[in-house]
Amino acid sequence: MTPTLRTERLLLEPYTPEDEEDFVALFQDTRVSRWMGDGPASEAADRALFGRIFTKVYAQDLFDVWAVRRDGLLVGHAEIKPTDVVGGHEIIYALAPAAWGSGLGTEVAERIVAHGFDTLGLTTVHATVAAPNEASLALLERIGFDPVRSITEDDGSITRVLARQRAVSQG
Repeated sequence: MTPTLRTERLLLEPYTPEDEEDFVALFQDTRVSRWMGDGPASEAADRALFGRIFTKVYAQDLFDVWAVRRDGLLVGHAEIKPTDVVGGHEIIYALAPAAWGSGLGTEVAERIVAHGFDTLGLTTVHATVAAPNEASLALLERIGFDPVRSITEDDGSITRVLARQRAVSQG
């Protein structure tokens, strides 16, 4: 079951059915969705995705998916899940444009990486980022992710794969 996580300014908690309109609005914003998955989707597809969070992801406890809230408002989305592309767990995060540039992305990414290491017991956490998404690449490198490889997608675009290793405690 997806746990509730906190950062200094954010609450990451499981979605509720009442979040559907805010979720769809976030994913329908092309400034956000251009960097997510295969890019912008139809409103119907985003509503179906929201439904699958409950009927599949939460119902089968497949992986952790969070609504990211600040002061009670939905400002983003976060996940950590196993993916074949990286051969391990990948973090995914998206924030509404109104939350950009304030360090909230760093808070979200750091918190879900810590969850991966501390709660899930992972030794490596990955991220995949479209090569033109320089802000996300810079954020990840700032918090300790290293480039691993590049993937050329079917449409010719480049996706960067990054990884962060769990710090080995000295004892």
